[in-house]
Amino acid sequence: MKKLSVVALVIFAFPLLSPAQTEKADKNAFKDTLIKLEKQSWEAWKKRDGKFFQDFLADDHVEVGSGGRTSKTPVVAFVGSPACIVKSYAVDNFELTMFDANTALLTYHAEQDTTCGGKAVPSPVWVSSLYVRRGDRWLNAFYQQTQAGK
Repeated sequence: MKKLSVVALVIFAFPLLSPAQTEKADKNAFKDTLIKLEKQSWEAWKKRDGKFFQDFLADDHVEVGSGGRTSKTPVVAFVGSPACIVKSYAVDNFELTMFDANTALLTYHAEQDTTCGGKAVPSPVWVSSLYVRRGDRWLNAFYQQTQAGK
């Protein structure tokens, strides 16, 4: 009888635990997807691949940096230009915040050895990268770096 009770408990309790475990697994898989996209954007930045950013950024993308606010078209042109030289970069400490089913914020730490116009780009930084779902694609809608304390 005791064995039957344990089996019944497992049978009835397992479905109650399963949705939470599935949700966590789905969130982790989604986080991995956004991290992969973010790392691809850093590699595209290093390679001056403006085409990647043309497809990666939302049409209403906003970026805030030390020079102020800018939009998609100037970002794509800047990335594709020879203005900056990225020697190396490293990204880590990723955190994901879901605001709703179509809005996700990826925050993380980044370091880079980059010069633009002969001047060193501030490093290390904390990054905020906001994604929105448009149709079946996740696009970057907002990006900002904040210089980290040393």
